Amino acid sequence: MDSKLRDELEAILQQTLPLEDAVLTECVSICNIYHITPTDLKYKLEAMNYKASNTGTEIMPITIETLNAFKAQTQRNMARETTKKAQLKARGGATTANVNRARLPAQLMNQGRAMDVDAGPSGSSTAATPVKKEPVAITLNLAPSHVVFQGAKMDAESKKRRGYRYMYEKISERSEVLDQTIDDFADLIKDQFDIEELADPSAGTDEEVTIVGRIWQDPDVSSNSKLTEGSLWIESSRMLSSGARIPLRLDSAIKVKGVVAGSGGYGLFPGQIVALQGKNGGGGYFHASAILAIPPLKPSPTAQGVRDPKADPSIGEKDSTVCILSGPYTPDSDLLFKPWRAFLKTAIEAPEAKKPHVLILIGPFIDISHPKIQNGETDASPSSIFRARFLDPLRKFLQGSPSSIVVLVPSVRDILSRHCVFPQSEFEAELTDSHPRIFLQPNPARFTIDDISFGVTSVDVLFHLRKEEYFKRGVELAPIPATPGEVPSDTMANLCRHMLNQRSFYPYLCHDVNLDVSHLDEARMIDDGDVDYAPDVLIVPSRLKKFEKVVSSTLAINPSFLSKSSYAVLNIAKRTESSTLRERLQAELVTLDLPAAPAPAPTAVPPPAPKPEPSA
Repeated sequence: MDSKLRDELEAILQQTLPLEDAVLTECVSICNIYHITPTDLKYKLEAMNYKASNTGTEIMPITIETLNAFKAQTQRNMARETTKKAQLKARGGATTANVNRARLPAQLMNQGRAMDVDAGPSGSSTAATPVKKEPVAITLNLAPSHVVFQGAKMDAESKKRRGYRYMYEKISERSEVLDQTIDDFADLIKDQFDIEELADPSAGTDEEVTIVGRIWQDPDVSSNSKLTEGSLWIESSRMLSSGARIPLRLDSAIKVKGVVAGSGGYGLFPGQIVALQGKNGGGGYFHASAILAIPPLKPSPTAQGVRDPKADPSIGEKDSTVCILSGPYTPDSDLLFKPWRAFLKTAIEAPEAKKPHVLILIGPFIDISHPKIQNGETDASPSSIFRARFLDPLRKFLQGSPSSIVVLVPSVRDILSRHCVFPQSEFEAELTDSHPRIFLQPNPARFTIDDISFGVTSVDVLFHLRKEEYFKRGVELAPIPATPGEVPSDTMANLCRHMLNQRSFYPYLCHDVNLDVSHLDEARMIDDGDVDYAPDVLIVPSRLKKFEKVVSSTLAINPSFLSKSSYAVLNIAKRTESSTLRERLQAELVTLDLPAAPAPAPTAVPPPAPKPEPSA
């Protein structure tokens, strides 16, 4: 059996370069131990040996070191899966926390005076009148879609994993996830900088060593204080240093290796994974003389000009328009959704050739923090508001533009979501009546539209990072050349670069969002499968100034909020043999022209009273 397997491996793996006998013997052992076919092993080893740079790509030859690294990675993946299964089993298979709305305060469910949902001719609400509900027949025009959409997996197991039961975190589960993240980055740093062994930052050394750990703030400093150089601490994993956490001191002439040329330094924030070179001289702190930049994600296949042989060859052969909108969709003063209605009116009334092919709508849709909702100043229920303001108008738009699609991404502030923590599962299908042209995605989400890869989150991570980031100036060593259109010193672009390099939609570990640390795997920007590259488009709505920036191979867009009359339009040109991804993507930041409120009627001023005649 082994001889047959060896012959098959030799035939498959020696198509490019001859293999040593020791390497071939080890490959046979791996196939037997992990039950991997020779073809699968070939693809996995090629993916591991794939090296991308600004000048080209290559697949490195298979060596014993490659096979050892592959076995270590496979064992980690198996351990991670075992941990996930144990967590699900310990939680009894529970999925979501259900809310009994019958026990909510009456004034919260008593809603409409500030809104004209279901209002009759007299302006009074009809919600209090009992109405017999009849089934409504909905006729859908299901013409072929202009674009091909591929999003999160919707099988039962995937939906159950995303709809985890929150508020049941265990300290052991949190620590396992945090440690695993450090260990994954440790392997990445060792491969990138050819480092044989990483050191313990808490152990005294005479020579300079390399460490990998997580940035934390001094526990004696107030949690409301911004991170400073004097409050930096470094924590490594239990495998690397028994989880020790000690103060961190940065050299005044610190070097930064592997940053984008022109950056001038390196940004630090709580929760960030960093690699440092320096030593602990026994003074109770680690003195860093150099920062090793985390290597960037490799470009997507589309950015590299590679076509998926399994995909439809016609994908990407048409121009497409994507409108990107983020909530809130109405100002705090009312629940009339005027900006959203103005946008929809434009989209519905546009001629067929100018209708958007994709609407990416990001929550919150019905904001639980809206003053009118919090004070119970409306008689309409949240579900009726959503149906009247979103679902019915979207149906009308899709009926008039049958080749278009809509993508919905929730927010932790959405009152209609059963999941109020991050990472967050998608909306329930019942909310949109399982409309075939409305795609429900989790928060955060990775999906593709034709051959363009998107990454989206509704959490204002840029504001959280900007508020806490400490930027350390340093001397650049072996910098990476900037891509065309990239500004290395741009603050907003560097915040997006933090997300991409940390491989996470929320790398900041503090209390600005309801975060479930034990499920942070769902917030990773890449996975252990096919999605191991940077998104072509990263959508990050934020209260910071709206922008569109080039970050390495990614176009980052902050469309701002529709309540501020702002959204973004992304024009995707069709694919040609000579066009690059940057030439195909053109983003435009749009400001809505809302109709001015009618001026109040002037108050009639009575004529002055006649003066009395003087008496004789």
